[in-house]
Amino acid sequence: MTALSWALADSWTIARRTLTHWRMQPGVVIFTWFFPVLMLLMFGALLGGAMEMPGGSSYYELLVPGIFALAMLFGLEGTMTAVTTDVSKGVTDRFRSLPMSSAAVVLGRCIADMLDSIVTLAVLVGTGLALGWRWHEGLPSALAAFGLLLLLRFALLWVGIFIGLTVKNAQSVSMVQVLVWPVGFLSSAFVATSTMPGWLGTIAQWNPLSSTATAARAFFGNPDPSATATWIGTHATLAAIIAPLVLVAIFLPLSAHRFRTLSR
Repeated sequence: MTALSWALADSWTIARRTLTHWRMQPGVVIFTWFFPVLMLLMFGALLGGAMEMPGGSSYYELLVPGIFALAMLFGLEGTMTAVTTDVSKGVTDRFRSLPMSSAAVVLGRCIADMLDSIVTLAVLVGTGLALGWRWHEGLPSALAAFGLLLLLRFALLWVGIFIGLTVKNAQSVSMVQVLVWPVGFLSSAFVATSTMPGWLGTIAQWNPLSSTATAARAFFGNPDPSATATWIGTHATLAAIIAPLVLVAIFLPLSAHRFRTLSR
């Protein structure tokens, strides 16, 4: 086997370890799958009656792709906590002492979380369809939208892995995970950024979640007033590709370096 084959095999072994943990704690996994569903139902009920959509379309046409993007951010604290716990308990050091690829520990966790994200999206798609949401541009466009969503998730996972390798203990993660909420809500997930105050709307539009949500709506054929507001709105697809790639280019090497230099 080549070095790449060994690395992939070792990574899958670590991914199976994570999947086994989830199988032994199904309640935790089911909660992560259905928490975005709760958000979708709650905000659809709270805001749906007050939102006026172009052409009289349903608010779910705007909300469902926004929740898709938001779900790519949710659960990141679980990744950070798991990585930090393994480091603090010495599990990571034990893995490093074994004849296995040095990248397998972090890559394996990433693979498991990506599989979890696919299930989360599937659950959300089913819920959205039940609520009346539809995509209107055909299956290839829908698959492109899901690809952008998973690309964002892949990038954010490396941010979470790096934070998990950096903080001292699982308690420290709770301070970091507070930032998940303002980052998620300061976006176009729930409302068009054109309805926000000028300075706030500008910040929200440059949020990578907003770019991915806007691009996904375009591929799904769902209306989005934010898509024509500014340059970033009209080039959302380009931004939805570049922003995650930049995050990966920054945090994947940082995570690899941090893993190699762990001294705890």
